[in-house]
Amino acid sequence: MGFIEIFKEGGFIMWPLLIFSIAVWVVTIQKILFLNKFKKDSKHYLDEASKLIISKDLAKLEWLYKNCPDVIAKAHYAVFEEAISKDDYEARLQRRLSETNHELKKNLWILGTIGSSAPFIGLFGTVWGIMGSFKAIGTAGKAGFSVVAGTISEALIATAAGIIVAVFAVIFYNYLQIKISEAASDFKNGLGDMVDQFNTLKR
Repeated sequence: MGFIEIFKEGGFIMWPLLIFSIAVWVVTIQKILFLNKFKKDSKHYLDEASKLIISKDLAKLEWLYKNCPDVIAKAHYAVFEEAISKDDYEARLQRRLSETNHELKKNLWILGTIGSSAPFIGLFGTVWGIMGSFKAIGTAGKAGFSVVAGTISEALIATAAGIIVAVFAVIFYNYLQIKISEAASDFKNGLGDMVDQFNTLKR
């Protein structure tokens, strides 16, 4: 039995599960591409900024960050902005890093929502299939496997589909959570090294 036949047998509940499945793959692929680009860009601009700091060519830093993505530039700008006190400076830097983390986690909630709701949609398909079984028994006036086979098959397919979609959503959600944490940690550590360089230069 092919995918199309199985999909048709699963009933109308397969349509929202199909949409969920597509959303899981789209969000996952988009986030992986975004994280790879973020890690590559952040390393590039961090290396370039470090070179400018070492060479004491600070005038070019503003030009450098005007030509890099905001998700990277905002946190780097905080290093060079004048602050009233050390506490003010650290608070400002933490806000910028928080904005970066928020950007890295953007749309991740979709996977979490699908992971938690897909099994219930599949369960609704199960209930719908069972209701169809009782209706078929009432219409036929008798019970038997031949009477309820179609609706029971629909219920089981919907349940399985909901579980499969949820499993993939949860796996990708956890995987991306780890990758986002790694990217954010590397970015923060690299920024901290640059802060040390900058502070050494000012002494």
